[in-house]
Amino acid sequence: MKPRTLLLSIALACFGLIGVAMYLQHVANLAPCPRCVIQRYAFLTVGLLALIGYFLNSIKIPSAVALLAALGGLFAAGQHLYVIAHPNFGCGIDPVENFLNQLPTAHLMPFLFESYGACEHADEFFGMSIPQWSFLWFGLFAVALGRILWRGRSASASASASASA
Repeated sequence: MKPRTLLLSIALACFGLIGVAMYLQHVANLAPCPRCVIQRYAFLTVGLLALIGYFLNSIKIPSAVALLAALGGLFAAGQHLYVIAHPNFGCGIDPVENFLNQLPTAHLMPFLFESYGACEHADEFFGMSIPQWSFLWFGLFAVALGRILWRGRSASASASASASA
């Protein structure tokens, strides 16, 4: 798959996952916890950067920053899985939740960014918990973005080798 097509696919998948999150919150009445909201920020960041990369001639910088956002999302999803595996750890009402709920985006778009759930209770969706799905998707995005960057590096290295020959 061409890098630009892959970037568009990543963007559409990220926006689709945000749509799933909205469905689960507003239709299935699952309250988002602080780790869920952080993952939403990461999905939106990856999606927006992938879309920017799709429309720009240079895909290297947006892909690199999107890779960092995907790794951050992977970390947040991993933390969420840790909390589920260790219920005594908890995250309930903590400084992270207070911080997230004070951000301007939480005030402008509370339907998307307000955190009011508990991290310890993650429902299953097609046989896996929601944080497991997030972890899987962030991992796939990280691999795909790494592949885009690696292919771009390989292409530029071979072009400079043929130019010097």
